[in-house]
Amino acid sequence: PELLNISGVIPLSQTIYTWQNILSALIVMGVSVAVACFSTPTGKTVRTAKSFGIVTEPLTKSLEASRSPGEWLEYSPLLSVMVALLGLAYLFRLVAASGLLAALNLNTYNFLFLMLGLLLHWRPRSFVSAVSVATPATAGVLIQFPFYAGIFGMISHSSISRTVANGFVQMSSHNNYPVMVSLYSAILGFFVPSGGGKWLIEAPYIMTAAHALKVSPGWIVQVYNASEALPNLINPFWMLPLLGILKLKPRDLAGYGLLQLLVLGPVVLFLMWFLARTFAYTPPLPPS
Repeated sequence: PELLNISGVIPLSQTIYTWQNILSALIVMGVSVAVACFSTPTGKTVRTAKSFGIVTEPLTKSLEASRSPGEWLEYSPLLSVMVALLGLAYLFRLVAASGLLAALNLNTYNFLFLMLGLLLHWRPRSFVSAVSVATPATAGVLIQFPFYAGIFGMISHSSISRTVANGFVQMSSHNNYPVMVSLYSAILGFFVPSGGGKWLIEAPYIMTAAHALKVSPGWIVQVYNASEALPNLINPFWMLPLLGILKLKPRDLAGYGLLQLLVLGPVVLFLMWFLARTFAYTPPLPPS
């Protein structure tokens, strides 16, 4: 609620569905693919999936047999299909009632993935088993985000947010504020590679300064998102599945990520600054 009072309601039509954001995404993807093509190893340094011992076959895992009549439902697709169909029907009604853009939020995304996962696993026991195996990989997030919530509470209920926002306003102007947010988001991402989690902490003063400088709040959200993703090119978290599968070390991949960062960094900064000129400032919409 505290953040909503500062930012107001920012519809997706002012963020990810703007032509400026779509253009930025296409340019970044094109540049990234070009860098990957030019940096691809050649000659004797080429490695194939087979050389890493990877067999490109569907992963199959057999379930243990049902041990009692009480476990019958866990091994039957009946429960999975019924629950998934009910869930998908709810999502369909939600989209029909409120529209696609209004229905898209983290809750509906998570709910959709949950229903699809249950349906694709077909049997409840298979789904539960897969989730149990995946849980250790999310342990860090489960510990991390409650701390973010606590930090957000301290910032939003104290004068820290106003102090930092005033600092942004004093250092920035309407013209260079997108660049300031880009640099700030990218640098902080090196130390706190949390994805969207730290947005709750930083949004109060970033959005307050955006309104004070009359910069489009929707574009500032996208500026923050695009720049926050840059440090992920050299932070090893996205590499973990590859490292486990290929039996590599982070240094084997970090050089390629660093090359992407050196090229994409200036491209993203320029796009965020240049395209900000095409936006008109819109005051925050009050909560419905």
